[in-house]
Amino acid sequence: MSVPTNFLAVIVAALVNYAIGAIWYGALFRNAWQKLSGTAEMKVSALSIILGLVGAFLTAFVLHHAIFFASEFFKTGGVGGGLMVGFFNWLGFIAPVTIGVVTYQKKPFALWILDNAYWLISLLVMGIILSVWQ
Repeated sequence: MSVPTNFLAVIVAALVNYAIGAIWYGALFRNAWQKLSGTAEMKVSALSIILGLVGAFLTAFVLHHAIFFASEFFKTGGVGGGLMVGFFNWLGFIAPVTIGVVTYQKKPFALWILDNAYWLISLLVMGIILSVWQ
């Protein structure tokens, strides 16, 4: 089955994901993240920006496909469908993987909450964008 991809929607969702991250880890929770992660200062390089944008694009592209298949097979759509797919992608892929990273690196559980709140919000917003703009 061929998935019709709306690349404009994917690009917009990726840019929104990146913007949420910049606001979340910059203006809102920079100091808290630095303290919890044990990072003295946050250095942003051209490479980190490029890799962040590529990662955001890949996340949006895959989420777009998940939304397409959910709408085709489970007859979900619109805002509710986007929220559902965003939530279950967070629950199934982000939350379990990142809890292991935090526990194995012996980081505070509050870091997991901070990072996962960002991912949950980001995936929900991306899910809405992609499902409404399908």
